[in-house]
Amino acid sequence: MKVASGPPKSIAIFIRRQVTMLTKFNTSRLVHSLTLLGIISAFPVSAQTLGEVVVSASRSEQKSFDAPASVQSVARDTIQSSGPQVNLSESLNRVPGLTILDRQNYAQDLQVSIRGFGARSAFGIRGIRLLIDGIPATTPDGQGQGSSISLTSTDHIEVLRGPLAQLYGNSSGGVIQAFSKAAPKEVEVGYQYYVGSYGLHRADYQIGDTVGTVGILADYSTMTIDGYRANSTTERKQFNGKLNFDLNEDLKVNMVFNQFDMPLAQDPLGLKRQELNVDPSQAGGGATRYSVRKTVLQNQLGSSATYALDKDRSFTGRAYYGTRDNLQYQSGTQNAFTGVWPANGSWTGLNRAYFGLGLQYNERAIWADTPVDWAAGYEFDRSREYRQGGQTLAGQKSSTTRSEDNQSENSDLFVQGTALVSDHVSIATGLRYSTVRFTSDDYYLADNYNGSGNVSYQATNPVLGFTYHATDNLNLYANYGKGFETPTLAEMAYKNGSTLAKPIDAVFNTTLNASTSQHYELGTKWVPNEKSRVDFALYQIDTTDEIVVAISSSGQTTYKNAPGTSRSGWELSGSTQITPHISFNASASMIDAHYSQSFVNRSVSNSVAKDVTVNSGNKIPGIPQSFLFSELAWTSEAAGVANRNGLRLGVEMVQAGRIYANDTNTESADGHTVFNLSASQRWNLGKGALTAYARVNNVGDERYVGSVIVNQSSSQFYEPGLPQNWTLGLSLNLPI
Repeated sequence: MKVASGPPKSIAIFIRRQVTMLTKFNTSRLVHSLTLLGIISAFPVSAQTLGEVVVSASRSEQKSFDAPASVQSVARDTIQSSGPQVNLSESLNRVPGLTILDRQNYAQDLQVSIRGFGARSAFGIRGIRLLIDGIPATTPDGQGQGSSISLTSTDHIEVLRGPLAQLYGNSSGGVIQAFSKAAPKEVEVGYQYYVGSYGLHRADYQIGDTVGTVGILADYSTMTIDGYRANSTTERKQFNGKLNFDLNEDLKVNMVFNQFDMPLAQDPLGLKRQELNVDPSQAGGGATRYSVRKTVLQNQLGSSATYALDKDRSFTGRAYYGTRDNLQYQSGTQNAFTGVWPANGSWTGLNRAYFGLGLQYNERAIWADTPVDWAAGYEFDRSREYRQGGQTLAGQKSSTTRSEDNQSENSDLFVQGTALVSDHVSIATGLRYSTVRFTSDDYYLADNYNGSGNVSYQATNPVLGFTYHATDNLNLYANYGKGFETPTLAEMAYKNGSTLAKPIDAVFNTTLNASTSQHYELGTKWVPNEKSRVDFALYQIDTTDEIVVAISSSGQTTYKNAPGTSRSGWELSGSTQITPHISFNASASMIDAHYSQSFVNRSVSNSVAKDVTVNSGNKIPGIPQSFLFSELAWTSEAAGVANRNGLRLGVEMVQAGRIYANDTNTESADGHTVFNLSASQRWNLGKGALTAYARVNNVGDERYVGSVIVNQSSSQFYEPGLPQNWTLGLSLNLPI
């Protein structure tokens, strides 16, 4: 048994580090960000920003302005107008501290990180909890897929960062929570269709109704794209259905079923530096030779029910069950000295079944004349996946060399609450006790390797925070939290090999420790006038035994523990209505994420194996050092008009800083700045509406790296961003 522990550090040290960090960062970038803040606060405005409601920070509804945490909500209008609603990166790139690297590789999903957590992921999402309508989309070991969220039927998305996220358990570097649209009051049909660069075709069909107390919403969407790069054709189909009903005045039930079907997702792999410079649209070495690709089919059914004991007390229960079948064809490794490719590639198949349940009690009470809003609960989740693997010939299975059952489960108790101890001071606190277990049963024992084993991790994670409500329009807060993160089943699937010919062994690795982290945060929320809002946060995170990439080769990745890492950063976001027709919103963030202790890593590069020292102070790879998003928009109709028709024009600037590709920091991608243009026109059709959308992204056609594959053993680190590209779309909603 491995127990996470470690005392919290001094708040004084945290503040001193923040001052040092601010003096180290690029001064001009900080000046630009402060200028944005000045713009936001200088103008009179008209949209009320205090009323936005979130639930992620406290597990009950509260105004985001009063939440003692860094939390942002992205509304339906933004999701709809930001693109064809295929990738989370379209609309969530405006959330500070959240980095989504759109790698244009649907076989590997997006690279999503919050304050640097999740950046190591070779595929899928790690270190961040995903929830959809309160149902987990992250398995007990901490892995999830952003494609699980059906953006076409999503009403809004909340992103929680900072210490309070640790109360969501294992791998809670942050929380992304999506909420489906509510059923309409009368029969309503919807249709969307998008076309775009590189053969993009996106269609969506939606119908909803309320019959008595029963609400129904069904959404089906398809997407096909040829892709910018060779070997990147993708087909996806997705269904999301939601049923809600009231059994009586006190009991409300929601049921959700979703299916994600990806029958084809070709993988273009990463490029070497020289390949990137010559032709970024080509596929990486081995991609076409071995027909590298992935297929996925996922089904999930979930239900939640809330029973109100009275207006101040309620119970909420949830249960869900799902399956996921994943088949991936991978590349062989070219011999760096002879240039010869082996005849065989490899394949990996995963057949997963998972389920979970939870019970939560919420209460608003008065304790000793102090208003208290608190919640307590229990959560149990379990996943079992049958893993197979072997060799391929001409892109098809030719042998089976791996067969095992991998299981993970968590059993967690939590309590958290907020108390208003005076007119100006509130306290937020909580505690979560987690147990996470892993088991592997190996049915194929070859070459004296035994992939069987088991390991368990336990952690008690406290959170404590204070908020000073200085005025009705200004809040200041400080938080501390302790977190932990176990390896995922995918990260335990391989060990470092002992030979050059076999740098990675397909053996279940139970030697990884869970990482533990200490989180500190200072923040402020300010509403300078009724139509403007500014949020600013400083943070420091110290981690022990951080799980990092050891070797990535031919679609397989091994991991190890780094002795110590440190993250310091700041985040700024703001929005304002400059005039009734002109709005401006922006977000900026900077992070100094580095190894705080040196360590030795076994490196295999171009078939040469050696021990390399990762020095203290080296940047953690996969994390852009800065990110800036801003949008200036004009509408022909004044703000505040319900169902406003007319034209909307917008210009966006997206700027990302340098991103390192390996632990030794010898490979990196330069920062980049791209500009995007958007336009939409809405027409009322009786009670319905027709809206046309147009976007041109990367107007200046800048060549840049969109993401990197960390510690790639063949130096195929780089995944290029898209050159200039466009989309056109129509959206029709009609009550019947």
